[in-house]
Amino acid sequence: MNIAIALAALTALATSAGGFLAIRSRDRLHLVLGLSAGLLLGLVAFDLLPEVFELNAATFGNVRVVAIAFVLGFLALHFAEHIFGSHEPAESDYEHEHDHSVNIAGTLGALAMGGHVFLDGVALGLSFKVSNALGFAVFIAILAHAFSDGLNTVSLLIKSGHFTQRAIALLALDAVMRISGAALGTYVVISDASLSLYLAMFSGFVIYLATSHILPEAHSRHPSKMTMLATITGVIAMWLIVGNIG
Repeated sequence: MNIAIALAALTALATSAGGFLAIRSRDRLHLVLGLSAGLLLGLVAFDLLPEVFELNAATFGNVRVVAIAFVLGFLALHFAEHIFGSHEPAESDYEHEHDHSVNIAGTLGALAMGGHVFLDGVALGLSFKVSNALGFAVFIAILAHAFSDGLNTVSLLIKSGHFTQRAIALLALDAVMRISGAALGTYVVISDASLSLYLAMFSGFVIYLATSHILPEAHSRHPSKMTMLATITGVIAMWLIVGNIG
């Protein structure tokens, strides 16, 4: 089995673990989310952005095209979140009126998450085309992101009133989408310029998730110094990982 596809399967297990913990225990999840955000920030700052700027020096309007792609990736996920209602805070109050519109919004939000985890898988497959070092760094950050995805998929469905079989089905969908994305990213043939644009957009996705979604969740009920320390630990950990495998 291709390494990117095998690693994508492991991230699917992390998604399931996140969903399980969303059901069983929430007392220490803010620390995990803080650590996850730090890993994602470190990945972009120390590995992804340096790689994409090296791969593509083209400019548009006197601005590097990869920088434009980075901003577009950030805005694309921002707009998708507000249109589909995905990425509601996992630690928000579950007390909610379960009318028909909420049911639809919760299910659509969880399905929208399936779309972006497909893009995670594509990024994982493509990153191994650049180098094994970048591929493993992306895997570590996606692993952290996958855990958060599991939390949110189950939380959205708890709010919508569809909790058991549908939660399991959507966690399975996340797994299938991530693995299929990795397969596409592994076998598709694209130029270095196109690869850099995709990875730059993916960097925008990651920064949006870390700053506008995961960190607010981490601090929503536990605005503690320990949460901030977990985030700093994640950044330093990714710095050490990139420095040693790069």
